[in-house]
Amino acid sequence: MKTIKGPAIFIAQFIGDTAPYNSLDSICKWAAGLGFKGVQLPTGDPRFIDLQKAAESKTYADEIKGIVNAAGLEITELSTHLQGQLVAVNPVYDNLFDGFAPEQYRNNPKARQEWAVQQLKYAAKASQNLGLTASVTFSGALLWPMVYPWPQRPAGIVDTCFTELANRWKPILDVYEDHGIDLCYEIHAGEDLHDGITYEMFLDKVDQHKRACLLYDPSHFILQCLDYLEYIDIYHERIKMFHVKDAEFNPTGRQGVYGGYQNWVDRAGRFRSLGDGQVDFKSIFSKMAQYDFPGWAVLEWECALKHPEDGAREGAQFIKDHIIRVTDKAFDDFAASGADEALNRKTLGI
Repeated sequence: MKTIKGPAIFIAQFIGDTAPYNSLDSICKWAAGLGFKGVQLPTGDPRFIDLQKAAESKTYADEIKGIVNAAGLEITELSTHLQGQLVAVNPVYDNLFDGFAPEQYRNNPKARQEWAVQQLKYAAKASQNLGLTASVTFSGALLWPMVYPWPQRPAGIVDTCFTELANRWKPILDVYEDHGIDLCYEIHAGEDLHDGITYEMFLDKVDQHKRACLLYDPSHFILQCLDYLEYIDIYHERIKMFHVKDAEFNPTGRQGVYGGYQNWVDRAGRFRSLGDGQVDFKSIFSKMAQYDFPGWAVLEWECALKHPEDGAREGAQFIKDHIIRVTDKAFDDFAASGADEALNRKTLGI
């Protein structure tokens, strides 16, 4: 069995314009000071990593890795969440998602998508140059505006959507295969891959591609009322990344899953800092140990109430306390009688 690596932290929600959150060197020193052992890097801010340069220059990738290592940390994975979102965008969201791309690609969906696809390909090579094994992204969404079947969906539109989604992602997945990197989709509301069934539909369309893997984040399943423990039993062979994020769902007589168009603080389902929500992390970490999860336990902080600095500090200790150092022997070894085939046959009466 393997002991999960960690704690690590996804720095996307902490990046800012003031120290220590405005440079890779300073944010790594801050994270190390809180007890983190790894950082997961978003790839959209050149202050932290120039993705194209990391793909094209092993020397530059080594420099980035050196900055992180100098703080006593490791890079866990690269994130292309925002770029992945732009691989597939329903026109209803064009204006809203334009901000995820550089200004020169806005108001031009075709150019924006081409840029996003190239970014994903850069991330595969950059991950290889950094010595990583997995990367996380979003699937994007063509069908999400029709997630609820009213008005009735046109016949065949779901199949058309997933066929197109696969056509866009299959060449990207092939690049990740070429570079030995697992591409992990974060199963997330707003994406066409938002639960197990949609993931399986996608897998069928990409011929069960070995690199089409999963990032596991139970918070998104709390908000969907999905069994997040059985999910691990079903998909553990595909789970290569792990966001440790808490959430709560408290429906009332006025509001349920859809949230009544309320802001996060007033929604029945909302994300919380670690330990403040309803996720059963003891059971999750037990299942991860049981199934030999090979990666990192990475804090993703998103909370409508608590200050991020407190969430990060508490989160580092929370993850450390939940990581199970797996045993190297069976608890009943003291009672073992040793191997004796003759005794075995005699005991069985054969």
